[in-house]
Amino acid sequence: MALGYSQGAGAYQQVRTGGGVEAADPHGLITMLMDGALERMRFARGCIATGNVAGKGEAISKAIEIIGALQAALNHEVGTPLVAQLEGLYDYMNRRLLHANLHSDSQALDEVSRLLGQIRDSWVAIPVEARQVAGAGA
Repeated sequence: MALGYSQGAGAYQQVRTGGGVEAADPHGLITMLMDGALERMRFARGCIATGNVAGKGEAISKAIEIIGALQAALNHEVGTPLVAQLEGLYDYMNRRLLHANLHSDSQALDEVSRLLGQIRDSWVAIPVEARQVAGAGA
């Protein structure tokens, strides 16, 4: 992901949600979503190792739901190819997660975890100044 920081921050629109996260800024909410998906994939990997089919299915379903929320939060009005790239990548991740669920495939979980981890690392590296500027226009 070699695009500018403000383009990356602007790829997401402001996310508003209830519950215990209303104090978080949009950047923080996206980070929390990514962390939640990564945690569910770690849990699913453990479930595969122990033969917990129900736990695996629930954890992967939650990860798919979270990635869907990340995809829905993309701001298609931002003039950058990053949005379409992320859209396609999220589609791919969800297909790989479905495969992982159907075939108890830990390697597919590892692949999606690596991909989402790279996006997360780039996301949290966006400087605060760029987050605020892009967030205002998102």
